[in-house]
Order: sequence, then structure tokens, then C-alpha cells
Amino acid sequence: MKNYFDLTGQVALVTGCSTGLGVQMAKALANQGANIVALARRKNMVDEVAENIEKEFGVKAIGVLCDITDTAAIDNAITEIIEKFGKIDILINNAGTGAVAPAEDITDEQFENELNIDLAGTFKVARAVAKKSMIPNKYGRIINIASMYGLVGNKIAPASPYHAAKGGVVNLTKALACEWGEKGINVNAICPGYFETPLTKETLDSEYFQNYARTMIPMARYGKEGELDSTAIYLASPMSTYVNGCIIPVDGGYTCM
Repeated sequence: MKNYFDLTGQVALVTGCSTGLGVQMAKALANQGANIVALARRKNMVDEVAENIEKEFGVKAIGVLCDITDTAAIDNAITEIIEKFGKIDILINNAGTGAVAPAEDITDEQFENELNIDLAGTFKVARAVAKKSMIPNKYGRIINIASMYGLVGNKIAPASPYHAAKGGVVNLTKALACEWGEKGINVNAICPGYFETPLTKETLDSEYFQNYARTMIPMARYGKEGELDSTAIYLASPMSTYVNGCIIPVDGGYTCM
């Protein structure tokens, strides 16, 4: 019987892979046989993630320290990964941040920081991985983690820089898909809705949010751990051969209203 989503022997780089959704997606790919590179700014945390993945899934995994706003650091990190594994087949651009404040009170520094991490950082990592591995190998799967907030506004938490940056990631995905599609690289984006992570659980479980969810989310709840995994596996797999430039919301229906 054929396993359509077998990733055995492939190398997957996941940014922002110290906690939360990044770790969940890395484990999902490891479960399909992919070797994992966990990349983030906290070395002790990515090393621990890599160690746990190796023990649980029996694949190779390493932690790599990198600030995705630093072009030189990215180049060094990608070179280190290729020296270790020989290639990078899959990139999940997950690293990001989020400033919450009324638009009229957002500082220049907050706005610029958001764009620098969420948008420019996504581009810089994709550029380096494509140039050093995917274009020469004529194969790659790039999955940019945008947000449903990159598609719509919101009335619960003012975050205009985040909306702007993630909207940029959505159209950056389409632009890269157009440029790199004929080079064997598929570039797609996932737009997650509200998902439970250690940082969001308290807020999502609050009575205020629960009332909001019942009104604004057709499924009337936030996303549970693991509900993003299947989309990431699909887009990372060799079976998504003709899927390119797609923006896939995983949001319980939030953006369909």
C-alpha cells in the first residue's frame, strides 16, 4: 500500500521552532519520516526540541541558532544545514511576532519590527534556501505561515502591523510561486486562525474570547493542537506536485464570513 505522504529521507527546516505551532509541525513532518532542522533564536530550546524529536520519531534532528532578521546569520545557518544534511527539501517559514495596540498608538519601531521579522525575515530565509539548495536541486516545498489576519481585519485585538506583515506574506507567497514554479519549487501559504499554544491558551479560554468565537467562528471554537499538521504535511509532500501559489486558511471558517 502506498503512503502518499511519506517524507522519508527528506530534510525539513522549520523556523520559529522553539515552542508552539513550529514544534507541532516539525513533529508532524518527523512522523512522516523527515529529518528536522529546528531553527530559532534560543539555542537551548531548539536543541531540546531536536533531541526530543530524535527520541520520539527516530529521525535525525538538529537545532540551529539563527535570527531571521540577520542576513549573514541566515546564510551561515543554511550553509551549516547543507554541510550536515546535503540539502533542504522543505522549508516552513513559521517564525513571527505580533504587536497588539490601537493603530493610533503603534510606534514606528513596532511597525518596522513587525515587517522586519514577519515579512522580510520570511523572504530572507526563503531566498537563502532557494538559492543554496532548492534551485540547484530543482526541487523544494516552501510553506509560509501567514495568518487569517493576512486576509481580513479583526475586531478583538488591534494589530495593524501584524495584519500588514501577514498580508505581505500572502502576496509574497504568490510572487515567489510565480518565479520559482518552473524551477521545481512549490511555494504555498497556510493562514492559521486562532490556535491553542502555551502563549494563547489563557486568552482563548477566557469567557470574553469564547463569546467572540461563538459569534465570529462558524465552528464556534479555536483550533486544537494537531489541527494544522495535516495541511503542513500535504503541502510538504511530493503529492502536492501541482499545488503552487495557494493560500489555505485553517481557521474554522473565520474568513468565509
